Amino acid sequence: MKFSKKIALLGASALFSLGVLAACGNNSKSDSESKELTFWYMGDGDQGIKPIIDDFTKETGIKVKIQSIPWSSSRDKLLTAVASKSGPDVVQMGTSYMSEFVDAGALVDLSDKIKDNDVLKTSNFFDGSVATTEFDGKYYAVPWYTETRALYYRSDLLKSVGYNEAPKTWEELADAAKKLAARGEGKYGFNVDAAEPTFGFMFARQNGSELFSKKNEPLFNKPAMVDAVKYLDSMIKDGSAPSTNLGLDIGQSFGGEGIVPMFISGPWMINSIKDAAPDIDGKWNVAELPSGKDGNTSITGGANLAVFSSSKKQDDAVKLIEFLSKPDNQTKFFESTNSLPTNKDAWKNDTFTSNKMISVFGKQLENSQPVPALKQWDEIAQNYLKQWEQIVSNGKDVQKAMDELNTETETLLKNKK
Repeated sequence: MKFSKKIALLGASALFSLGVLAACGNNSKSDSESKELTFWYMGDGDQGIKPIIDDFTKETGIKVKIQSIPWSSSRDKLLTAVASKSGPDVVQMGTSYMSEFVDAGALVDLSDKIKDNDVLKTSNFFDGSVATTEFDGKYYAVPWYTETRALYYRSDLLKSVGYNEAPKTWEELADAAKKLAARGEGKYGFNVDAAEPTFGFMFARQNGSELFSKKNEPLFNKPAMVDAVKYLDSMIKDGSAPSTNLGLDIGQSFGGEGIVPMFISGPWMINSIKDAAPDIDGKWNVAELPSGKDGNTSITGGANLAVFSSSKKQDDAVKLIEFLSKPDNQTKFFESTNSLPTNKDAWKNDTFTSNKMISVFGKQLENSQPVPALKQWDEIAQNYLKQWEQIVSNGKDVQKAMDELNTETETLLKNKK
């Protein structure tokens, strides 16, 4: 789904007040520095990417200066670079940032570079990841790493209620959750994540919702999404899922007796469970999401690689992106950061084929979509969580809640074009 978006960036005086404009400027650079590519990396560049960048320099002779930027300050840093027209050559761009900075004219249209490049062509990458780079038929970035969500489950406890494998449908998920909750007081079957803003929308898509019409009109109060929210609420109402945050860490909730033996999350939870709950080693697993009537679509996130429009070295910048996009280098990046590759060929590496749990996420990525490419999306998602809280805590009618969310969204889109 594509959207036409118009935004207003921070005023120049506000950007100067961020106190980082000088750090973005290129005027004071020495001649030797000006010959380097600059790469803005979100995180610890020394740990995450420097060895791969060093390999790039050895192969091409092109030097790269890595600037590590915390995710928490990345948007302000990027906005400053837009205003000063002195950003990096290559930038790691969060998928949720893309629409804002494409609209701002901050990113180079890479369509022609991608079309004829064996490494960068879109068919090499998961469709959900490619969708985060495409606006009005043009490509402004290359998918770099991704993440998606799958089902974690206690195989031992599911077996005890008649399931030798993970639930494959909504009906099986609800049935298994109810049977697991029947183990006794304080026990549940599944966690409906009230803190995850994409949760309800993910289930709505599985139930056939497009979320928005072709005219960019929200469809949250239509049966596909309303029935999905009712489905989630039904598991709260019958006690299959907790109605509040239990305040337990993963070792307490998923380990031991398995207070909450099924939940949906990303690949980062694998190591967390291994570290926090060694007592259940061999008693849990990961599976693709159960399917609703329209499939088992999950959420795609992650980051892309883009060229800043102010770059004077765009050809070399594309060479760096090409190098980082190769399957072997995406695999190396995973090994240092646990960030999943977007290049489908990378998943053929033993690093992934030999790890059955990680492989599940590769399969799930074939059925994953990003959140809608709207600057207002974060606010829309937070408004959904507020309505969900009213449904669960106060028994608010689901149709009424979704009617209100739809109206709020229409107003938000109208006022913030």
